[in-house]
Amino acid sequence: MVSKKSISSFKPLLTNLAQTSQYQVTFGGLPLLLKQHLNVRGVSSFYISEDVGLMCSSAALPGSSFGTADIVGNYMGVTEKMAHTRLYTQIELEFYVDRDYKVLKFLEHWMEFISAGSGMSEQEKGYYYRMSYPDDYKCDQTKIVKFERDYNKTKELEYTFIGMFPLALNATSVNYGNSEILKATATFNFDRYVAGKYNSLSVYGGTSNNKESQQKFEQTLEKSTNSNIPGTTSNGLTGAGTQSELNQINLNQGIV
Repeated sequence: MVSKKSISSFKPLLTNLAQTSQYQVTFGGLPLLLKQHLNVRGVSSFYISEDVGLMCSSAALPGSSFGTADIVGNYMGVTEKMAHTRLYTQIELEFYVDRDYKVLKFLEHWMEFISAGSGMSEQEKGYYYRMSYPDDYKCDQTKIVKFERDYNKTKELEYTFIGMFPLALNATSVNYGNSEILKATATFNFDRYVAGKYNSLSVYGGTSNNKESQQKFEQTLEKSTNSNIPGTTSNGLTGAGTQSELNQINLNQGIV
């Protein structure tokens, strides 16, 4: 049944919508050998942890789906779908390219490190590709933090990517004509992601993985148990099991 509502009743909901333009990307947890490989090429650890994420002009919050299997025979004439694998979609990150081309060096040489397991110079005639061990090139602390204009840390949404690495670097177009800001786009793959804060402080405080703080949880619980909904009391009763409970419910409802 559709109930009649005034504009004022749902206006607070529609005026509290998230915007797309406030977010931050940070790269952390790169393996030591990879950081050394990048440092030699002018991409310092400080630049990776502090600056390259700020150059990310376009990002995407991750998505996922389930691989399913059709189950036939549990019920007569019924086909059921059951999940067996969680599948993660790759994400694209677009970066502004600085005049020192450090963004391009960061992406190019990260990918170079992944395929440079042969130990040979690419200029040698007999060069061949050999992939490095995954633990040496996968990043475990890449984060995308979505927030709003008020920078309220209690309301921000954080994603942490585990096992992330660049899968493809798109061709970057340069041309004569009207100059524009040079951009580079890369596709990243990852093993999984964690929705919600994921660090030692949040784990210790019990707020990791989008858990509410104990104080906020208790406040929410108190509101739900102190409701004036029929069949409840200040002690969280869901019905009248005794005469005294019935009297308490009637008292709360103003029934003499």
